[in-house]
Amino acid sequence: MWPIFIIAHYVTVIIISAIMVHNHTKRDPMRTMMWVIVLYFLPVIGLILYVFFGQNYRKTKIFSRKALKDLKYLDRLTRQQVLMLRKSEIFEDYPEKAGFKNIMTLLLNNSKAILTEFNTIEMYHTGAKTFEAIKEALLAAKDHIHMEFYIIEDDKIGNEIKEILIRKALDGVAVRVIYDDVGSWGLSKRYVREIRKANGKIMPFMKVRFPFLSSKLNYRNHRKILVVDGKVAFMGGINIADRYITGGAFGYWADTHMKIEGESVQSLQAIFMVDWYFVSKEILLRKRKLYFPDNAVNKQILIQIVTSGPDSDWAGIMQAYFSIINSAQHHIYISTPYFTPNEGVLTAIKTASLSGVDVRLMLPEKNDSHLVYWSTLSYLSELMEAGVKVYLYNKGFTHSKFITADGHLSAVGSANIDMRSFEHNFEVVAIIYDEQITKELEKSFQIDIQNNSKPVNPEKWANRPWYKNAEEGMARLLTPLL
Repeated sequence: MWPIFIIAHYVTVIIISAIMVHNHTKRDPMRTMMWVIVLYFLPVIGLILYVFFGQNYRKTKIFSRKALKDLKYLDRLTRQQVLMLRKSEIFEDYPEKAGFKNIMTLLLNNSKAILTEFNTIEMYHTGAKTFEAIKEALLAAKDHIHMEFYIIEDDKIGNEIKEILIRKALDGVAVRVIYDDVGSWGLSKRYVREIRKANGKIMPFMKVRFPFLSSKLNYRNHRKILVVDGKVAFMGGINIADRYITGGAFGYWADTHMKIEGESVQSLQAIFMVDWYFVSKEILLRKRKLYFPDNAVNKQILIQIVTSGPDSDWAGIMQAYFSIINSAQHHIYISTPYFTPNEGVLTAIKTASLSGVDVRLMLPEKNDSHLVYWSTLSYLSELMEAGVKVYLYNKGFTHSKFITADGHLSAVGSANIDMRSFEHNFEVVAIIYDEQITKELEKSFQIDIQNNSKPVNPEKWANRPWYKNAEEGMARLLTPLL
């Protein structure tokens, strides 16, 4: 019996390995090699891991935006803006932004990230201020509330939000909520039932119930989006959970979220509508005037809202980060809780530093994922050898996800500098071409590295105990599988 089982197993492994090599080697040879090793040296377990975590859906698409015919106007607008950029017409009013032409064109082509002009942004750096603003916006809703979060907890703040949603739904406001079925694993059935009982609609993003587990567990909706009446939107790194206020086990939780009013709200509305169509098959664009009202904002802040995920043709956010890093002339500030970049982004960061750009990276000193954290630490030696200045945030935990370049451009959103955000998760990031907003973020970054962080000393780091390097090296080997 056992010989037959072993033969059958290895025949299966050989077939899967051949398929992997054929389909994925050109795209990511290191990841393919690691999966082949796992399959061969971890019988049964390796096969199970591959079925759950190893399949690539960027090529086959979990779902396609092309199914929404009403979004074809985005294609037309994208082509128009690419043509305008090619002729430099946009820069007649913004000559100082001409240096961003290549980045703007890239994001139009790889993610249909429409360039919007009239916007306002209010930045928040704590959960308490973020939720205060969110609750105020929810209470003011007149027509609809569109909300999607990776994590919604059945805790104090989660129930405060729920009670507002129920109240607004009973008042006739259309309430639609998407929660990720893995990130919100602990969300109770009672929580969902009470919102639905009040005529609110709440849907999970890709339920992970057998027998569909293998195709869905590895691809999660990591976005944090709230749109109220098509006029006000929120996005960033904060989920709906008490720890974003109290700090949880870390004592203090730093994060970055923002409130947007203006034309970019329409971009976030469109993203929600695509995700809502995926979970519910309901098309919302028939009420276009209500969902996309006329913009009343006169302040000029140029923004592109970029998405990426298994539904997209390109790794749009990764390419945005790569392009921003390559374009910097003076300095780059990066804040991320998880840092396991692919080779392209890692090389871009080291190349920028070696070229004389002041590159600074802030990471948390403590982390909520040991394996990912060990893998993160494995990159520090080569970064510091290239001249990158590394700081470990020690006031509590920093969950902020942003990049700033030269005091003129910033990227804020849900995506970490890691392979999961680049390849597997559904993410959203705002690329902001504004000096005031960027300098506000850079001021916050500088305060944190001066008062709430400690610089990593390259010499001391190089002389750490051998077992630290060993555990980090082992975690680094597993990075392509994370």
